[in-house]
Amino acid sequence: MHPLDQLGSFGGGAGVAARPFGQLRAGERQAATFGRAKQPFSLVVDLNEDMFSRTWWRGFGTLTAIVVALALTAPIGWEPLPSTNPEKISVEEAEQFRDLAISPAADGARMGGQMTANSHVEPVAVAPERARLELFARLGEGDSLDRLLVRNGATYVDAATASRLVAGAGGQIAPGTSIAIVLGRRGADGKRPLEKVRMRAGLDKVATVAAGAAGLALQIESIAVDRTPVRVRGRAGDGLYWALRASGVEPAAAAEYLRALAGQVDVGTIAPSDHFDLIFANRRAATGESQAGPLLYAALERAGQKPVRMMKWQVGGRIDWVDADGGGQQVAAFAWPVNARITSGFGMRYHPILHFARMHKGIDFGAAWGTPIVAAADGRVTLAGWAGGYGRQVRIAHGGDLATSYSHMSRLVVEPGAFVHQGQLIGYSGSSGLSTGPHLHYEVYRGGVAVNPMGVKFASRSALEGANLGAFKARLAELMAIGGKSRS
Repeated sequence: MHPLDQLGSFGGGAGVAARPFGQLRAGERQAATFGRAKQPFSLVVDLNEDMFSRTWWRGFGTLTAIVVALALTAPIGWEPLPSTNPEKISVEEAEQFRDLAISPAADGARMGGQMTANSHVEPVAVAPERARLELFARLGEGDSLDRLLVRNGATYVDAATASRLVAGAGGQIAPGTSIAIVLGRRGADGKRPLEKVRMRAGLDKVATVAAGAAGLALQIESIAVDRTPVRVRGRAGDGLYWALRASGVEPAAAAEYLRALAGQVDVGTIAPSDHFDLIFANRRAATGESQAGPLLYAALERAGQKPVRMMKWQVGGRIDWVDADGGGQQVAAFAWPVNARITSGFGMRYHPILHFARMHKGIDFGAAWGTPIVAAADGRVTLAGWAGGYGRQVRIAHGGDLATSYSHMSRLVVEPGAFVHQGQLIGYSGSSGLSTGPHLHYEVYRGGVAVNPMGVKFASRSALEGANLGAFKARLAELMAIGGKSRS
């Protein structure tokens, strides 16, 4: 901005012309120069102003003199000054720091780097090669022993031989297994012969492949394994699944337990005071490792209601759940026919196409087009084709006057008369017939009358008798004798 006395009149008359911003008049420049000349002499000079002027050179000379004086009076070597109270560490701590590569290289840190040539280190023309290499590798997901050995420098022949020997002895190398490898002197092809490889080839064995006079040979060291099942009991609390997980149950066993219960009780109605009881197979090695197996027994105790107790048993060539309290009756239940949410329930509703209220005889699942549909239970296909407003439909008879139907499908993969098992694919969801969009209309019939699928379970049927029933009861007694950890 300009002072008002330097601006012309607003009426357009003659006035003092405004000078550019920051420009001094001649008199002002003389005053400024005169003012600087009168400043007192000082060795403290701002080297960022009036560069290369007489004053600037005076300040530069002062700085140079200070640096030279410091160099002449400083101790030889420029070593850092010692601290007043250095921290003392033990010999064991110093060794640990060295092994972790956090100590100075001069103290022997194993950092794996190469030092450049200096007054203490001289380069050599040819670096000697190790005649023997000891390595550790970890088997990754989807990897194999032979590929791992080749990547680490072993010959293709030795890698294939070692892998074949371990597999021939029934060894199963799990992903994540640590493998110790010893390789010999490098050959002309750049590969090294395999001298020794050692690994855990299963919970119950350690496999060692070593080179001998006759070539590579396998040695198996057996490890004692306890196969006693594990029993876990506790209170359902705020969430049954998380109560199981907090009790040490593996995710697969917890999910299988919930699926087994879902056919007998509404899992959503389980109260915090209800108690779970389950037994699963387990193998524990003498070295401490353990491996959980499948679920063997599932039970739920509910206040004021009959407890649910089931045990796995072979029925008709298949492993199935059998009621432990029902004298060998097979537990049967419907499974969800499609992996989708329920969009419409059973009962009266306003039809979106016919525009009047009528009975909705099943439940609708909001399944996208092409979603797989499976049989809710074992049975025989009585219809597989077009069914008017139901579109493409599959009907399955399950025995005991029970039947199910699956409608509005886009494609069928079963034919009338075929026998299907629970969970077997029967078709794909669509929007055939009277339908406003892709979904599955699922109905359940008892004695030819449609009933609410949410409240229907199979009637238990006798599955065991004679010697088979006796063996079932004996196995159940063995499982019930198992103690176990409890969670209150």
